[in-house]
Amino acid sequence: MKDSQKLIKKAKRLLHKTVRPKGILQHTVLPIYAIVLFAILVIDISLQQYNYSNKIIPSPIYSEVYSYPILSEGRKPNISAKAGIVMDNDSKVILFAKNPKLLFSMASTTKIMTALVAMDYYKSYDVLTVKTAGVGGITIGFKKGQRILFKDLLHAMLLPSSNDAALTLAQNYPGGEKAFINKMNEYAKSLNLFNTSFADPAGLLDGEDYTTPLDLARLASIALKNKIFAQIVATKHKIISDVDGLFTYSIFNLNKLLGLDGVNGVKTGFTDEAGEVLVTSKKTLDGHMLIAVVMNSEDRFLDTKKLLDYVSNNLNYLPIPL
Repeated sequence: MKDSQKLIKKAKRLLHKTVRPKGILQHTVLPIYAIVLFAILVIDISLQQYNYSNKIIPSPIYSEVYSYPILSEGRKPNISAKAGIVMDNDSKVILFAKNPKLLFSMASTTKIMTALVAMDYYKSYDVLTVKTAGVGGITIGFKKGQRILFKDLLHAMLLPSSNDAALTLAQNYPGGEKAFINKMNEYAKSLNLFNTSFADPAGLLDGEDYTTPLDLARLASIALKNKIFAQIVATKHKIISDVDGLFTYSIFNLNKLLGLDGVNGVKTGFTDEAGEVLVTSKKTLDGHMLIAVVMNSEDRFLDTKKLLDYVSNNLNYLPIPL
């Protein structure tokens, strides 16, 4: 390519040195002269474009390279759940799947998204006011008018799965509960969770709160990137109170697997229609993270343990080439 550019420069110099004819010959030679110069210009531009199109340009998008998980052949576990999935958190490779794209009611695992939306707006020491008492399902028993720190409401919602905490987060949001739910669905679309829909912040509306095991695993993976969320769902016990110090609550995490064999999250769920639901994260001995989801299960903890044991005992990672 450099040789071609040298030839073009040489041709230009020769043409410029050419003695321009006078008289009648001027009308004949000058047009030829102009054509030759134009041809040289076109070739020069083409060569520059060729050089640019073949130039290796670093990508502006940064992406990490992860070791690839390989699952050896083993007897797959028989689980009571109608659907389940195990995903390697780094590579997002699916290691086990049973009906991963079927729609199911998600019950209180809805609160994973509730937490994400709330954490994007509130600060840890924001004070929120309880606007509604007597919410159905699992509650802390907050009184109307009580003032609670945001961080304590998060613990109440994610550990014992308090519905009154979830509702308080939504009702204090600008525009109220409806605006909060709209934001939950906006988040779902922005995260490409196209098979997920939310109708309330607690997950009580079975016919309208739905997702798939695959979407739920992806949502959990995204939520765990938030250090505050990850820390809370790994907490077994917490004491919280209202800001006036009138009421104190001792709360416990409902996840029975928490702390066993590397399990460090994430969220339980149950309604009569949804059945037992569980989203679980596990840190393996070699530092990898697994995310398991079981939906419409008869025994969510046993099903999850079966899946995690099966994957952990048959999993290897291909090394990253240097």
